[in-house]
Amino acid sequence: MSASPERPPARRATIADIARRVGVTKGAVSYALNGKPGVSEETRRRVLQAARELHWAPSSAARMLAGNRTSTVGLALTRRPETLGDEPFFMAFVAGLESALQPRGYALLLQLPTHAEAELETYRAWAGQRRVDGVVVLDPVTDDPRPAALEALGLAAVVVGRAETSAGVTGVATDDAAAMRTVVDHLADLGHTAVARVAGPAHLQHTVRRDRAFAAACRRRRLHARTVHADYSGAAGARATADLVGEQAGRRPRPTAIVYDNDLMAVAGLSQLTGMGLRVPQDVSLVAWDDSATCRATNPALTATGYDVVAFGRAAGESLFALLNGEEPATTTTTPDLRVRASTAPAPAPTPGAHP
Repeated sequence: MSASPERPPARRATIADIARRVGVTKGAVSYALNGKPGVSEETRRRVLQAARELHWAPSSAARMLAGNRTSTVGLALTRRPETLGDEPFFMAFVAGLESALQPRGYALLLQLPTHAEAELETYRAWAGQRRVDGVVVLDPVTDDPRPAALEALGLAAVVVGRAETSAGVTGVATDDAAAMRTVVDHLADLGHTAVARVAGPAHLQHTVRRDRAFAAACRRRRLHARTVHADYSGAAGARATADLVGEQAGRRPRPTAIVYDNDLMAVAGLSQLTGMGLRVPQDVSLVAWDDSATCRATNPALTATGYDVVAFGRAAGESLFALLNGEEPATTTTTPDLRVRASTAPAPAPTPGAHP
């Protein structure tokens, strides 16, 4: 009995195949795949989509001829693993980042250092061993040493949440000040005069921006305001909520609206208020930052600021490739919008004898 003839191996998709599918030149495909200028954003999108559909991958020989790159991007994230697992933002961001890496044949190298100095050591090791072509940096802090260290190491970097650029380092950020003004105006227009905020860790740059924007917006609308800082966890959000609404004596009026710096703390705050016998939104209105499916699934559904996090992650990847291709650093900024749902309502009428 004769053996069945072997099936020929599937032919590897080429740049020419992508060009035929999209209807552009091979040169335009090359520009699009390598993040270079010279093609429109719509053409770039169509080329990357076709590359995914055809399962295109650059050949190792072509990569070597292009300049001895590693085809790897590094992400060293100094956060507690349990916090990472609870935050929808991170997975959506990584999904967006991967959508920029995969069509170009790049892999993501992820490490979870235990502290800030260990993160710097990770970058030094990656640079010394030529493990990555560039890095994506999250959670910039006040007086952050990482941008200068990465410049000194010669590693291209995109800092997520940093508006400044420098040689070899660019950023993608959200306009937190504009979003915070929208949130405070929404609550003030509903008649709230005492508002509070459960913020993230005080050393993070985006927390500082939101702190300042919240205070300024509340002054402009003549609101009583208070900010307390937490660690993004549900437990911390619940504790902060209990402390804020439990302060019925003394100088501070009890807030009739609370803004949370992430969805997890907002959901925990909602549960805490319900357990204390307070109704949302009849007694206290709630607003979450970083809209998610969780915000839409609660009862009542949470009013939240939001934006396309997957697109934000993709923008971080595209910015890094622009740097790797010799373009000038330029910051990309996204403005979150306010998605009003059932957790915000007009302020309750003052209780007789309550603090003014």
